[in-house]
Amino acid sequence: MERNSQNENMVEGRNAVLEAFRSGRSVDKLYVLDKCEDGPVRTIIREAKKQKTVIHYVEKDRLDYLSETGKHQGVIAFTAAYEYSTVEQMLADAKDKGEEPFLILLDGIEDPHNLGAIIRTANQAGAHGVIIPKRRAVGLTATVAKASAGALNYTPVARVTNLVSVIEELKKEGLWFVCADMGGTTMYDLDLKGPIGLVIGSEGQGVGRLVRENCDFVASIPMKGSIDSLNASVAAGILAYEIVRQRG
Repeated sequence: MERNSQNENMVEGRNAVLEAFRSGRSVDKLYVLDKCEDGPVRTIIREAKKQKTVIHYVEKDRLDYLSETGKHQGVIAFTAAYEYSTVEQMLADAKDKGEEPFLILLDGIEDPHNLGAIIRTANQAGAHGVIIPKRRAVGLTATVAKASAGALNYTPVARVTNLVSVIEELKKEGLWFVCADMGGTTMYDLDLKGPIGLVIGSEGQGVGRLVRENCDFVASIPMKGSIDSLNASVAAGILAYEIVRQRG
């Protein structure tokens, strides 16, 4: 799956991967041959840890499967198609515009088309940014950029180590948080105005327990059909525009 969805941002080989780190490129993931103790590989791992890149130690068969050149030399990196922003910059942008912050946080979105669609919605709904986790989530691949229909050029995306920690810090800045879950309060019965963070869960698992427990409210979308869930990007769009409606 990874091979097909992210290979447009793949860097193979020790020199190329090390240069990707040293040049300042955003590296989403690093795959390293397990138990490899070569000096150059240790140097790459050291650079990856400096940047807090997610490192996967894998068997040679996995690297061979991912590789397009057959010359991975025990290391393959996946770089971001676009540069990441910071949560601090999003808050500064909101302040500069004289607006109360509106952020969208995504808990484990793995489908690049869903992420791209959510970034597109965030742009149209006036959100000041999208926040995604480093682990168990897709990064800013070229597929995501294409699915965003250009919105990635205008909507900042931050990539963080721990969503719960970010929520706790943003609460100190005055934001409150609502997550989407079919077991929550109907969205029309919630006050969604003010500085707000909208949390959308993964396609299969929804919002994680710890993230949900740190949200102030849980919002559900009224549904009349025979199935009990919506696509993550659709749910994000519906709730984002309910926030837009209430804010203005």
